[in-house]
Amino acid sequence: MVWNKKLIFSEIRDILILAAVGLLITWSGLACRDCIDNTREFWIIASFASLLWIALWKGNAYLGSYVTRRVSWLTHPERKFFLYLIFTIVYTFGVMYLIGFIYQLIFSVYLTRGAFYSVIIAIIISLFMHGRSFLINWKASVIDAERLQRESIAARYESLKNQVNPHFLFNSFNALTNLVYEDPDKAVKFIKRLSEVYRYVLETREKEVVPAAEEFSFLDSYLYLQEIRFGNKLKIEVNVPDRNFAVAPLAVQMLIENAIKHNIVSEEDPLSVNVFIQDGFIVIKNNLQPRSSLGEPSAGVGLENIRRRYEFLSAKKVEIDSSNGNFIVKLPLLTQVQ
Repeated sequence: MVWNKKLIFSEIRDILILAAVGLLITWSGLACRDCIDNTREFWIIASFASLLWIALWKGNAYLGSYVTRRVSWLTHPERKFFLYLIFTIVYTFGVMYLIGFIYQLIFSVYLTRGAFYSVIIAIIISLFMHGRSFLINWKASVIDAERLQRESIAARYESLKNQVNPHFLFNSFNALTNLVYEDPDKAVKFIKRLSEVYRYVLETREKEVVPAAEEFSFLDSYLYLQEIRFGNKLKIEVNVPDRNFAVAPLAVQMLIENAIKHNIVSEEDPLSVNVFIQDGFIVIKNNLQPRSSLGEPSAGVGLENIRRRYEFLSAKKVEIDSSNGNFIVKLPLLTQVQ
C-alpha cells in the first residue's frame, strides 16, 4: 500500500464515520440503556463502541489486504478464504478482550452485555463484507484464469503458426536441400532439430509455465535452425548457466523471432541477440536496425501477448526499453515448477 494524501484523507474519513457509528449506537440505547442519564458512563461506552468499530472494521480490512498480497485468489482461493476466516476470528476476539481489559483497568467499569451488541453488529457486517469480497475476487480469479488460458493458447498458436507458415517451411527446406548435398550428417542433425521444435510446441500447449531447462533446450534447437539459415548474419549468445527457475513457454523464442522479423539481418548489418540473467529477469537484447518494411505481416500479438501472460504469472511486470541503439525486453523469473 502506497500512502498519499488521497489515501490518508480516505482513512481519516472512514475512522470518523466509524466513530460516529459507535456514538450513534450508544446514543440509541442499544449498547447501554442507562447511559443517557449518566454522562460519564455514556462517553465511556461510546468511546468503547467507537474504538471497537474502528479496530474491527479497519483491522480486518488491513488483514484482508495482507492475505490478498500473500495468497493469490487465482491459484489458492480455498486457502485464502480459510486464512481470511481464521485471521478474522482470532483478531476479532483478541481485540475485544484487549480493549475490554483496558477499559476495566482504566475506568474500573465492567461493560454490560449491551455494550457488546455493537461488537456483534460489527462482526456480522465484517463477515458479510469479507464474504462479499471473497465472492467478487473468486469470480474475478475465474475470469482471469480463463483470460490467461486464452492468452496462452494465442501465444502457442502464434508460435506454431510462425513455425508452419510457408516462409518458415520454405526457408527450412531450402536450407535442408543445400545441406543434403553439402553435409549429409549436418542435414540429419537439422531434421532432428526441426522435429524437436515442433514436438516442444505441441507438448507445451496445455502448460502455463515450464522449467527453464526445457525451454532453453528447445531454444537451442530453434537457434540451430536459424543459424543454419542465416550463418554469420545472425549472432546469438545465450548466457544462462543457472536454469533453476521457470518461464512462460515459447516466450524467449517469440522475442528472438520478433527480433529477426523486425530487423535487418545481413552480412553488412548482422543482427546480434544476447540472452542473459540480470537482477531477477531474463534479458533479451538485440541491436536495433529496423526494416523499412516487414517481409511478412505481423499478427501483432507477440510482445503484447507475452506482457499480458506475465501479468498473471508474476507480480513484476515485463520491462521494455528501446534506447541507445538496442531493443531490450526483460521477463521476470518465475518460480520453478514441480
